[in-house]
Amino acid sequence: MIKKIFYILIVLLSINGCISSGNFYILSTASQPAERLHIKNSVIGVEKVIVPKYLFKREIAVAKSSSQITFLNGATWAEDMDEGLTQRLIGFLQKKFNQPNIYAYPWGMDRQPTTKVKVQVTRFIAQGQKVYLDASWEVENIRTHKRKAKLFNTTAVTGSDADSIVAAMDQAFGKLEEDIAQGIYRF
Repeated sequence: MIKKIFYILIVLLSINGCISSGNFYILSTASQPAERLHIKNSVIGVEKVIVPKYLFKREIAVAKSSSQITFLNGATWAEDMDEGLTQRLIGFLQKKFNQPNIYAYPWGMDRQPTTKVKVQVTRFIAQGQKVYLDASWEVENIRTHKRKAKLFNTTAVTGSDADSIVAAMDQAFGKLEEDIAQGIYRF
């Protein structure tokens, strides 16, 4: 009986060690805009940010070359990146425009947007001493179907550790958020 209890205790401690080992990271906290912009009578709908398949893994991906990636041991995303980045973009736009009427797709009948935002991230990964972010975004007036689309790319300097990589990804996505906000404002 004591052997069974001891064995169960070892198994439980091993499982707990596997579950709690490593660090968990998020990018969904919206950055604080440097300046606010004002748009009138606009309801903005944001579709889910589309991300590359390697960002659906929970481990943080790092590019070894242009055609090979690896995953960092002990560095795990604590959120689904597509959902986290979508919520972050919504939060940033709400702060930037001081506007609560910014919603995630699908929006209901009571939340019909006047403007729709689509974002597709094609590259968001550390390679060498940089994080690369390549994306395209589109703003559309729902009523007139007028559209504005733009390609975006940026880099941020990073180290090789997970903390540095996540900080550089946060900085790079902040630049994309600002670019999208300026695009909406000038639309």
